[in-house]
Amino acid sequence: MATFNDFGLDSRITRAISDMGFEEATPIQAQTIPTAIAGKDLIGQAQTGTGKTAAFGIPLIEKADTANGDIQSVILTPTRELAVQIAEELNKIGQYKGVKSLPIYGGQDISRQLRALKQKPQIIVATPGRFMDHMRRKTIRLQSISLVVLDEADEMLNMGFVEDIETILKEVPESRQTLLFSATMPKRIQTLAQKFLREPEFITVKAKEMTVENIEQQYMEVSEKQKFDALCRMLDIHTPELAIVFGRTKRRVDELSEALLKRGYIAEGIHGDLNQAKRDSVIRKFKESTIEVLVATDVAARGIDVSGVTHVYNFDIPQDPESYVHRIGRTGRAGKTGLALMFVTPREIDHLKSIEKMTNRKISRINVPTFAEAIEGQQRLTIDKLLETIQEKEFLAYKNSAEQLLEEVDSVSLVAAALKLLTKEPNTTPVKITGEAPLRVKKAKFDSKKGGGGRDRGRDRDRNRGGRNRKDGEGRPPRNNAERSFKKRKKNKV
Repeated sequence: MATFNDFGLDSRITRAISDMGFEEATPIQAQTIPTAIAGKDLIGQAQTGTGKTAAFGIPLIEKADTANGDIQSVILTPTRELAVQIAEELNKIGQYKGVKSLPIYGGQDISRQLRALKQKPQIIVATPGRFMDHMRRKTIRLQSISLVVLDEADEMLNMGFVEDIETILKEVPESRQTLLFSATMPKRIQTLAQKFLREPEFITVKAKEMTVENIEQQYMEVSEKQKFDALCRMLDIHTPELAIVFGRTKRRVDELSEALLKRGYIAEGIHGDLNQAKRDSVIRKFKESTIEVLVATDVAARGIDVSGVTHVYNFDIPQDPESYVHRIGRTGRAGKTGLALMFVTPREIDHLKSIEKMTNRKISRINVPTFAEAIEGQQRLTIDKLLETIQEKEFLAYKNSAEQLLEEVDSVSLVAAALKLLTKEPNTTPVKITGEAPLRVKKAKFDSKKGGGGRDRGRDRDRNRGGRNRKDGEGRPPRNNAERSFKKRKKNKV
């Protein structure tokens, strides 16, 4: 596998990448970064979860000139959420080089965007509708743009953005470099690529292999309030040597690690707000088995390579199938078996089904364990320790005391008392875990006959025809005389 040091990047970029926990490049990154840095156009067929944001973001930051106050690169993306997410990741990668990325999207106050543009970002991450607004206002000038990225092009096609994209590409200097990424390649996207890309290199990368050998996969349907007690009972039953618990947010990780400590488990948390020294300390203790349970966010867990992990607990269901595979791949390594358990709330069952569909594997359902079953798990651990002590003959110095006790108490009562004394009973200390909203599954894609259905929730609504949902007051110009006369009549009525 290629590392980021193999690409000859600016040392400030590799430092930022290392801080983010990335070590090895993903397949899409290994193929895209050298090609993009060389200045070639490319088409990348890759799904979310393959690392494509860094694949196109690193070359943009490598090429950026911080002495130049003009906008040098533009990334067009289908949704405002994705625009924010990409800008955040690029700002982390560009932090030491001083490269700034700014998200621009509909629904946000335009005056706020104008103020942000005065900070002279080198990279704009935008939804097509709002980017065209700025083009019309001449608040974003295109003459210095040398690189354009079209991210999730097929999704932008589904949402009706292709005409806007073509308009934008016609205005951006022809000398630019263009990178197009799409999970699928419908004919309209192929036509777009043929029209606007110059001799592109085609890169195809599938998501991570969706079958994970040597890992038993289970899920438990449980309410949000029951999750923590269920986790503790499973830890008591499984008695893992080393376990990772995945939480969705930094707050979740902090609360879980503190609550586990209160219940008597040796646990520590790790997330993006920890400084490098603290992060290194936690990982070292986990590798040395000084701590038994590591609680982590997805981002913080990147780069952690610990071979002895026996159990992975998805306290919060992961965002997508790729994240799920990445998480559970922390166990079952080097030919050893592992167990992955996911806690799923009733409202997240559809999300579970989408993971099963993408991984092409049925995940076994188990019931929430009882208090008695948790005690039984600890008893089993105590019995194993007793038998191990007998096998290694580490009890000889205690034989006289045992013989004296047996004169007073029957052997069964004596062993039962020893088991009770040595067995760790489940701890019920009250803890506070803040509830998290359940994940929502993406619904069916945009259907022009049905008007889009559930897919356009949270979308860049400024793209709707006629500007009906425009939040900045800028509607699309009328397309024909009939539309003009309709608008005029409507205005007169008002």
